[in-house]
Amino acid sequence: MPALLFLLLALLLPLPLAATELKLATWNIAWLTLRPATDELLPRGLAPRQPGDFARLADYARRLEADIVALQEVDGAEAAARVFDPRAHQFFFTRENDIQRTGFAVRRGFAVTQHEDLAALDLAPEARFSQRRGADVTVEAHGRRLRLLSIHLNAGCREGPMLASRGRECESLLRQSEVLARWIAERRREGVAFAIMGDFNRRMDHPRDEMGALLAAAAPLTRATEGASNPCWADARGGRPFIDHILLGGAARDWFQRSSLRVMVYAERDPAFRDRLSDHCPISVRLRLP
Repeated sequence: MPALLFLLLALLLPLPLAATELKLATWNIAWLTLRPATDELLPRGLAPRQPGDFARLADYARRLEADIVALQEVDGAEAAARVFDPRAHQFFFTRENDIQRTGFAVRRGFAVTQHEDLAALDLAPEARFSQRRGADVTVEAHGRRLRLLSIHLNAGCREGPMLASRGRECESLLRQSEVLARWIAERRREGVAFAIMGDFNRRMDHPRDEMGALLAAAAPLTRATEGASNPCWADARGGRPFIDHILLGGAARDWFQRSSLRVMVYAERDPAFRDRLSDHCPISVRLRLP
């Protein structure tokens, strides 16, 4: 076969599809709201953010360049749009009136299905400061479907046994962990790729951590933060254990790029900026979709 003809035939053959990256992030933006400080639903003494604070947060959001961001402590789409450009992002939040809501900012162009809130996570729905529902969506990206849950669990039981004898906080966290385990088991039965992202308010670095064991019993999981420390607002003593996590299950475990964990630390070092920005930094990972 003449060399030229061979080359032409080769060019006509379909090329193998290249793998595509998807960047996931989670960010607790600490009481992100547009309500005035006098609003009775806000805690006393909470200082409202100024225009410059929103501008700083928006700059970090642009630099983050994530395709999907799980959000916590955000007062809905209007507040989120002050940080994430609404021309580039679509927003999905839990269907409730709480200020500290969970949700997602998803880059436009992806098909998103919003499922019913994981309302069982809110153990005190009538309380002034409830314990927050989970935002549940399926995102179709580059021909793959990924079920995602954004959560913000109860605070006050970061390590040790989750026993009622240790206080209401630990008892509540155990009940929420059981709710999560059931959600994970459902995803395993469905055979879907999934991820849980957000503020777990739990250090899961102990090899026999009760929460980690309970969730892993529902399905094999990969915790992206495993073996790493969090440099967010680190001092001379160094980083701290993560309480924000990204858990991957199903095919998402195989898609995870193991060295892709990143924490976007703030350039501002004055402790006063912990309230003006957030006491949490965005953390992200990359998935390589086949």
